[in-house]
Amino acid sequence: MRFEPAPFFEDMAGGSPGGGAVWAETSDGVRIRLGHWCPKGARGTVLLFPGRTEYIEKYSDTATTLSDLGFATLAVDWRGQGLADRPLEDRRVGHVDVFQDYQNDVAAVLEVARHLDLPRPWHLLAHSMGGAIGLRAVMDGLPVQSCAFTGPMWGIYMSPVMKPLGWAISQTAEALGLGQKMPPGSNVDGYVLVQPFEGNLLTTDPDMYKMMQDQLVAHPELSLGGPSLIWLRESLLECRELSQRPSPDLPCLTFLGDQEKIVDSDRIRERMAIWPRGELVMVPGAEHEVLMETPAIRADAFDRLVTHFTASWDGNNT
Repeated sequence: MRFEPAPFFEDMAGGSPGGGAVWAETSDGVRIRLGHWCPKGARGTVLLFPGRTEYIEKYSDTATTLSDLGFATLAVDWRGQGLADRPLEDRRVGHVDVFQDYQNDVAAVLEVARHLDLPRPWHLLAHSMGGAIGLRAVMDGLPVQSCAFTGPMWGIYMSPVMKPLGWAISQTAEALGLGQKMPPGSNVDGYVLVQPFEGNLLTTDPDMYKMMQDQLVAHPELSLGGPSLIWLRESLLECRELSQRPSPDLPCLTFLGDQEKIVDSDRIRERMAIWPRGELVMVPGAEHEVLMETPAIRADAFDRLVTHFTASWDGNNT
C-alpha cells in the first residue's frame, strides 16, 4: 500500500500545528485520508474514529489535548466524508453501499499506523457512527489495549411513532429507486451551517459550535449533509446485528450525555451494563458530542480517558 501526503488544513479554526495527513487506498479501491499527530516521547497512540459527517481537522483540538497528555493520535476521514472518496454524484449526501465496507477503512487505518510506526500500545476512541464501526472492529479483534466511546451509535434514536416508519422507508427505498435519496426532513447542507446554536443537538458550548461552523465556512468541501436512505438501512441493520453479539473482554469507557437525542441511549446503557471491564459515565448537561462540550466537561472527560488508557497498559506493548 502506498501512502502519499494529503492536504491538512492547519488554518482552520480550532486547528493546531504539528499534525499531518496521508492518503491511503483501501482493499476495495477507495481513497481515504488520515490525520496524524505524534508528540515526541508519546506513551501510546489513540486511534480516533469520528462520527458521520466529521473530518480529521475537527479533532485537532482533541489531538492537541491528547498530545499534551502524552498520546499520539491517528484520525480518519471515512469513505463518503471529509476529503475521502464520495460515491454519489451529489457529494453532499452521506452514503455507504454496505455498512461493513467501513471495516475496509479500519484495515487501512491499521496499515497507516504501522507504516508511521506509531507508538504502542494502541487505544481506540470512537464517536457516534465511529462507535458502531469501532464496536465491530474490537469484536473482530482490533489490536488495541483498551477502547473508549462517546455517544456511540449502537442504535439510532427515533420516536416510537417514527421507528417503524424509518425501518419501512429505509428497507424499501432501493427497490423503488430511491435508495440514494435522503430521508424526509434531511438537508444537503451541513448541520452546523443550517442549525443555529440555540436548539442544536451537538453541544452546549457556543465557542465549540462556532468553531465547527467556522471550519466549514473556511473549507466547504468538508461539509456533508444528511444520509441516503441506503445509509439509514445499512446503519439500522448494523446496529441490530451488533446488539446480538457479546462485548469483547476489553477495558471499555463510554461517555453518554444526559441530553442525548441523536443515538439510542437505551442501547448504550444496556450494553455497558453487561460489558466485562466496562464503565458508563453519564455526563450531566451534555449533548451528543462530549469532546466538543464545555471546558469543564472536556477536562473531566480527558482526565478519565488518560486514567483509562494508562490503567490498561500492562507493559507488553502488544
